[in-house]
Amino acid sequence: MNNLYNADYYVWTQRQVKLLRTQHFAQLDVEYLVAEILGLARYQRKELKRHIRKLLHYFLKSQLYPERVSGRWLGKLCGHRDWIEKLIVEMPSMAPLLDGYIADAYADIADRLTSKANLPRSSFPETLACTREQLLTQDFMPWTSKNEKAADS
Repeated sequence: MNNLYNADYYVWTQRQVKLLRTQHFAQLDVEYLVAEILGLARYQRKELKRHIRKLLHYFLKSQLYPERVSGRWLGKLCGHRDWIEKLIVEMPSMAPLLDGYIADAYADIADRLTSKANLPRSSFPETLACTREQLLTQDFMPWTSKNEKAADS
């Protein structure tokens, strides 16, 4: 059956669906089905990481350059937040991955932005200066936390 998988993936998928629906389990291409299911999970994790990285990119860039914030940047912030929220609603078991993905992406994005702007890494704190909830909340904007912190000082 794996010849069909390699020769015509679409036909292979349709055959697997038919076999599942008719409960002909012995005829299923189990090895490739397992690989495909695992691949779907990997893809979703990769997409979550990608959207977190993009969100942090625009979030930190807006902190670094509040005077340059544009409708495009705001749209990007909102769009990535929406995508992450929808994914977590659809797949709540991925929520525990958020903190680790955010921490990993934050360090990398902060390094890249400060390097590109020729600024010291200390331009950003070692860890994200807001909570995960704030980062993912539509009405929380990067310059808000900076301004509030400055006002508190």
